[in-house]
Amino acid sequence: MKRILVTGGAGFIGSNFVRYLLQKYPDVHIVNLDALTYAGNRDNLADVAGDSRHVFHHGDIRDRKVVDQLMAEVDAVVNFAAETHVDRSIHEAGDFLTTDVMGTFILLESAKKHNVERFLYISTDEVYGSIERGSFKETDPLSPSSPYSASKAAGDLLAHSYFVTYGLPVLITRSSNNFGPYQYPEKLIPLFVTNAIDDKPLPLYGDGKNVRDWLFVVDNCAAIDLVLREGTPGEVYNIGGDCEKMNIEITHLILDIMGKPSSLVQPVKDRPGHDRRYSVDTAKIRKLGWSPNPDFEKLLETTVQWYIDHQSWWRKIKEKQAEYQRFYDAHYGKGGIAEAVK
Repeated sequence: MKRILVTGGAGFIGSNFVRYLLQKYPDVHIVNLDALTYAGNRDNLADVAGDSRHVFHHGDIRDRKVVDQLMAEVDAVVNFAAETHVDRSIHEAGDFLTTDVMGTFILLESAKKHNVERFLYISTDEVYGSIERGSFKETDPLSPSSPYSASKAAGDLLAHSYFVTYGLPVLITRSSNNFGPYQYPEKLIPLFVTNAIDDKPLPLYGDGKNVRDWLFVVDNCAAIDLVLREGTPGEVYNIGGDCEKMNIEITHLILDIMGKPSSLVQPVKDRPGHDRRYSVDTAKIRKLGWSPNPDFEKLLETTVQWYIDHQSWWRKIKEKQAEYQRFYDAHYGKGGIAEAVK
């Protein structure tokens, strides 16, 4: 598989995956399709812009004509393209359904038409819902709690159906919370780091005791690449960092690394349907020879330093968010959607 279509390749995980492939495989050719919506960013790919093995196309996975043209050029597909932020899905669910479900459908139809060798759908541990104790296995039922996770579950199941019905060589990964460079600063770690740099409050939902399993993005990229090349078609693979932390723990680790006071923590009203704990069993992918880097605190320090060193990258993004907030306030009054997603 030398020719790979990466959709959503200008996003957080997608851009890291593109970079990972280019560094690992001298003969790879990547066709990168991204709609450059709010979280897609050409700056995420600035360091590979001059690499002839990487061709970027500004387009939407919901555009059948564009998808069909690009699909004819490749051997395999890795679909990262999705609306992914839970808060946004609570207030703006429509985009999640059209991109995460209809977009996936259009990709699957085109992949079937062109007989691609592999179709890897990037799902999430959130499709399982919350679990009080133990860890979800790949065979456990899906029970999503938000419009975001429901849209991902729908795309996940649709992709699997194309394996069962048509024999399309589909693989699915369900990964836990990623962190690392180039993550859009509305997610917990980059939001809290960038706010702390400016001595702004860190808005912590509820009691802060929601538990997430943290996975460094480069480890996830290695796992995805392994599944793409050695995974069994029709199978699902959980990818987790085996590093469960409460949100309040993450918050104070960030403050400690940065030498900032705990007074910056600002508890805020919990969001609707906030899952308490995510946890996935990773035994299956470990049998393929993969394991995550166990040094979470070192990786977190590296991530914090990246945001300190790349302030021009995230400040442009935050200014756009502020412009949107001002526009919304001027037209609709303060609060509402913009307040919920900022």
